[in-house]
Amino acid sequence: MKLSRRNVVLSASAATLAKLAAGEAAAQDHSAHQPGPAAPAAARAGNYRPVHTPNGWTLPYRMRGGVKEFHLVAEEIEHEFAPGSTAKCWGYNGSTPGPTIEAVEGDRVRILVTNRLGEHTTVHWHGILLPSGMDGVGGLNQPQIRPGETYAYEFTLRQHGTQMYHPHADEMTQLAYGMMGLFIIHPRVPDTPRVDRDYAILLHNWALHPGSYRPDPSIMTEFDQWTFNSKVFPAIAPLVAATGERVRIRFGNLSMWNHPIHMHGPRFWITGGDGGRIPPSKWRSEVTEIVGVGQTRDLEFDAIAGDWALHCHMSHHTMNAMGHEIPNATGVDQAEVASKMSTILPGYMAMGRYGMGEHQSHVEMGHMPGPVNTVPMMMGKGPHGNLEMGGMFTVIKVRDGWRAGDFSDPGWYPAPPATVARKVSSDPDFGAPVRRKPNA
Repeated sequence: MKLSRRNVVLSASAATLAKLAAGEAAAQDHSAHQPGPAAPAAARAGNYRPVHTPNGWTLPYRMRGGVKEFHLVAEEIEHEFAPGSTAKCWGYNGSTPGPTIEAVEGDRVRILVTNRLGEHTTVHWHGILLPSGMDGVGGLNQPQIRPGETYAYEFTLRQHGTQMYHPHADEMTQLAYGMMGLFIIHPRVPDTPRVDRDYAILLHNWALHPGSYRPDPSIMTEFDQWTFNSKVFPAIAPLVAATGERVRIRFGNLSMWNHPIHMHGPRFWITGGDGGRIPPSKWRSEVTEIVGVGQTRDLEFDAIAGDWALHCHMSHHTMNAMGHEIPNATGVDQAEVASKMSTILPGYMAMGRYGMGEHQSHVEMGHMPGPVNTVPMMMGKGPHGNLEMGGMFTVIKVRDGWRAGDFSDPGWYPAPPATVARKVSSDPDFGAPVRRKPNA
């Protein structure tokens, strides 16, 4: 049998600079996330609100002769997507995505790039206005950065907005292994209305086949992991805010799929993209926004108390290791099949006759152990039971009176009485609903 994600579900039914991350956020139970590392002191002293990268960190810099100097190290790393799934990936300064770079419009920046990989690389500054020789396309704009070499990129920032960085050498492989990061350029004059919390999320996909320990760069469509900042739910940190705060979420997409990002709760405004901040007269009010491959989008909203889901609306992008190319078992009585299979595969359990909602419960009870190094398709516990989510899913947690600058997890929302949906009957024939007759 061909080993694919759904087959598995049904049949099993560090470089010194990395230390500057000050404790890169590790994947944890979603109810107990800790705040990420503090922003650099220089950023806090500047005239902008530092970005918070959930599960990630911001790269410090040094001032040298009036130039902000950053140092990236391209290297192989060990990365945890969630507890139970770790892989050999490639990244920058010990992490994937690489650290977020923050600077201000008008800054002169110098970015040193050291190559600790076994093959050559470059860095392309995606969407940034700069001289052609600094654009980072190997062989076109510059020689390749060979193993062991360090190159310097230097340019003046003549724009503001949400940008990205990634290799432009053996791009299919290096991006598939996780080499990417966000480059945030703050405006010289602060935006209005000024945001109280500024989040940054990079979207990506991974072909980490069940039981394997290294992503497969040859896959074009059938991916196994869909990530926010290289984490899958429930390891993705929540986005926290106080009621009434102005919140911005910056999304960048370096995956191979477009992602309709949907936010429950308040509507948001599309206020920016690859080209920088959009004039307020052109803002759009939405609840779902497609972030295309290679694009960035800035979403802003006024926070309303509650727990609000934030996820890609492609339903298979909010699942973990599932799969393809297997028969549809819905409506099929598999009792006889299960009886025969159990004679050659002890512990075999047929499922799917009534849907896949039972999957998480069976896995948690130990009935369906999966392959090593593979997280279950559905995961996560909420205040009312299983969340049955994975992949590109997290929660925006808004609380009255929450402390400014506090990104720690406040726990689950204590909904006021009479504001939670409730059971009114256990009888399937309850009431007198109007139903359309078959073939009408």
